[in-house]
Amino acid sequence: MTPDVTRTAHEVSAQALAWLHAHRERGGLPADATAELGDPNGVYKPLGESALAASLVLRESVAGGTELRLARELLDFCWSQFRDGDMLYERQLRFSLMTDPLETYVPFARSGLRHAALDGLLAHTSALRSVRGAEMLPNRRLAVANAARVVGLDQDGRVYDWAALTRATWLAATPEPWLIDWMTGYCVTHTVFHLTDWGARPTGLPEELADYVSTWLPVWIDIWAEIEQWDLVAELMIVGCCLPEPHCTAADWERLAAAQHPDGLVPRDGDPVADDPDQRFADHQHTAVVAAVAGTLAVSRTLGGTGQRL
Repeated sequence: MTPDVTRTAHEVSAQALAWLHAHRERGGLPADATAELGDPNGVYKPLGESALAASLVLRESVAGGTELRLARELLDFCWSQFRDGDMLYERQLRFSLMTDPLETYVPFARSGLRHAALDGLLAHTSALRSVRGAEMLPNRRLAVANAARVVGLDQDGRVYDWAALTRATWLAATPEPWLIDWMTGYCVTHTVFHLTDWGARPTGLPEELADYVSTWLPVWIDIWAEIEQWDLVAELMIVGCCLPEPHCTAADWERLAAAQHPDGLVPRDGDPVADDPDQRFADHQHTAVVAAVAGTLAVSRTLGGTGQRL
């Protein structure tokens, strides 16, 4: 890794974060939104993703003062949209089997924004057999386990069988790498994210899987960059930052920087970007999130950040 990686990664991340901050009101919940959330993926989930990016900028603390301020303001905005945690509490109370309140709570709890009633409710629901037995994809189970770990429901790592959860994933089979498809690519990225808590625990990825990913990650990045799937490319670049020996190359960062628009927008793919500001935000908010996270972690790893941050 070279100074070029650090500089370019910082520039991409800072611009993506500034874009998210500048347009944050476009991602706010409707005034009449309730805990039922008829379309959770429409605004609720993206709000949580913006909070995730902000929380990781704050956790790593390698950005400049301006970026740290924008991250805190963005996180506070998202928290206020969830009524300082009341909405998450109400949603968990009404829908006990849903895991999204816990997962959405993580970036706020990580950053010191707690909700006492929600903490108590999560401690209760997470211990229920019906909740533990809810069926979901293997990488989703890892998401819940990591959320519980970060929030403090499993601080010593004894509640969840991490080895068994890992074995159930596609990645754990170290499969033929050329058979990976678009959706499986996202599953692989999230398997790594949750095993390592977004790079805070690089050794959380078992050694044989780290070796497999290190071998094939550059190929996967090149493949999806060639067809301009920038959202998945940025996610794969986050994976590179989560490895015990990080994979962060100047060529990858120059390619992503070239795709970024002057205002900070990072396109999700090679399709034309809409002119309408609301549509632009809806279409590309997630890619800005992953670009901000990828840049933040790349800067941290190039500066030697490899410690366990609990």
